[in-house]
Amino acid sequence: MKTKKTFIPIVTLCAALFLTACTGKDAATTEKPQDSQTEASTEATGDSSTTLDDLYQQENQIFADHEDVWNKVFGMMNKSTADPSGNYADFLASTVESNKDAFTKDELNTLTTDIETIRKIEEQIAEIEKKDTTSESADANDNSGSTSPFRNFSGQDYDGNTVDESLFSGNAVTVINFWFTGCKPCVAELSKLNELNDAIKSMGGEVIGINTETFDGNETAIKEAAAVLESQGAKYRNLSIDASSDAGKYASDIMAFPTTILVDRNGNIVGDPMLGGIDNQDNYDTLMKQIQSVIDADSANK
Repeated sequence: MKTKKTFIPIVTLCAALFLTACTGKDAATTEKPQDSQTEASTEATGDSSTTLDDLYQQENQIFADHEDVWNKVFGMMNKSTADPSGNYADFLASTVESNKDAFTKDELNTLTTDIETIRKIEEQIAEIEKKDTTSESADANDNSGSTSPFRNFSGQDYDGNTVDESLFSGNAVTVINFWFTGCKPCVAELSKLNELNDAIKSMGGEVIGINTETFDGNETAIKEAAAVLESQGAKYRNLSIDASSDAGKYASDIMAFPTTILVDRNGNIVGDPMLGGIDNQDNYDTLMKQIQSVIDADSANK
């Protein structure tokens, strides 16, 4: 399933990006007296998920219809100015306003119209998510033991070798980079990620790439991704995972690319996601500090 990620190739921000785990929305109880209630809840959740998918696709289409001007906007974004609890449209509008001299009059008119449409869509999304959060709160305690999307992890590298959660237990820290082939900022940082992988190997770390277009073993997408990696001299492992897995659902909720996260040896996400490419030296330095912190914590726990 493609969400608006397809058309947001650089540092955009949404409240969903600050979640450190995406749990399933259709958790069911095994107690028979509650079966009918559970089925009704699951059906309602399915309806809301379908509606959310449709709303995200509407935003996708807006970005696609005016891709050139929106790519200019994405290149100007600064995550430090964003309010993760606010309407996504406000962040877009703020970015445009701060850089309005860079746009023509026609471009500004297009952006203004698009932003108002996005604002209305985001209001609908927020309302649905609010209802879903309320309906899921009763199940939160039951699911508390498996909140990380990287528990029971599985996937395959591009050579067809199977990978499981032992990937994490074997590393003090695993750096997971989410990207897709058509994302220019994603491709631009691949060589730097390879450099990072070489640098942290001796420290007990590893870089792993997950290209969201290669989900479910998509052979065509895997070949394309492998070619891009080779062209950039990136030799670290990249994996294909199932879209329906917890990790796949987590990746599908990402709204900004590239995004990089850190996972400890227990499969837990540590800290906040890194938004934007590490070919930016500030981002690289920040990520290295976070990596060192996870490694230090791991050593202290031994």
